[in-house]
Amino acid sequence: MDDQTANGSHHSEQSFADIEAATRRLMAALDGLERAVERRRDADRDEDELAARIQALGADRARLADELDGSLVKTKRLERSNREIAERLDAAIGAIREVLEAGEMS
Repeated sequence: MDDQTANGSHHSEQSFADIEAATRRLMAALDGLERAVERRRDADRDEDELAARIQALGADRARLADELDGSLVKTKRLERSNREIAERLDAAIGAIREVLEAGEMS
């Protein structure tokens, strides 16, 4: 074997080793890219779920606000009725006392 054949063989072995190393680096980079894409998909899915939850919370908040407004209206109505009843009871008690006192004086 002469030097050229040995150098050619050594050169092709080195080229093959370089190609194998480059292939391994490329495969590692592709694996990394695939993992990054999957993480991004997960993040997008999580973001979509979060947006749906926020929308549901907003709808719940609006419904609860409506219910609270309705309850406040009912409470004010009941308070007003309670005051009116209390005033009527006071007037009736006063009238009964007057009748009783008038009966005791006669």
